[in-house]
Amino acid sequence: MTTAIPAAISDHAGPADVLARKGFGPRVRRLHGRIGAAHHQAEGMTFSRSLLAGQAHPRQLAALIRSLAPAYGLIEAQGPLLAAALGAEGFPWADLGRSQALRQDIAGLSVVPATPASAAAAIWLENLQRLAQQAPHRFMAHVYVRYGGDLSGGQQLAAQANAILASQGLPPLQFWQFQRPIPELKQELHDAIERMDLSEDEELELLDESVIAFHDTQRLLAELGELAA
Repeated sequence: MTTAIPAAISDHAGPADVLARKGFGPRVRRLHGRIGAAHHQAEGMTFSRSLLAGQAHPRQLAALIRSLAPAYGLIEAQGPLLAAALGAEGFPWADLGRSQALRQDIAGLSVVPATPASAAAAIWLENLQRLAQQAPHRFMAHVYVRYGGDLSGGQQLAAQANAILASQGLPPLQFWQFQRPIPELKQELHDAIERMDLSEDEELELLDESVIAFHDTQRLLAELGELAA
């Protein structure tokens, strides 16, 4: 019996993405299927389309980087402990970690005018703090969505973002740059997600939370879109 290949969650997926989807385990396959609609919605938002077209403003990019830093700091402080408690060993935390890159990028973009504190980022951070205390399996949905996105669509965003910054004499972002081959990191991330020991109810909640994680992202993207205006 032939196993169906999960549909692409990105309008910009290429042949390599199709090949990679063939190797998805059952849990990642379900996660991939659940977030598809939200992912397409995020790609269609004003800021996303502007960035992919190379038309975003450095001020928007600086606001994005500044907004991401607190949540990634929490994910990387709490994630290893929560994953281990769920029986999931093998996360390449040191290689996935974005906090140092974010600090470097914030410093590199310090000449870009300050932007208002992000209400969307504050809501996201509050959600993560609650989940870390009350529902670690739901917290791990955010780990999957964020790092999975950084290793996938984030690589396309990086090229456009860095071209925009270079045109203004600003340094390239380190946020989407990884020191190890992307396919290796994706596989290790997926394998670790598969190893989580979850009950049937927790499995369903993991899937539900993956969509909420995208809603947190959409809230931030909407905010960045308004910043341009």
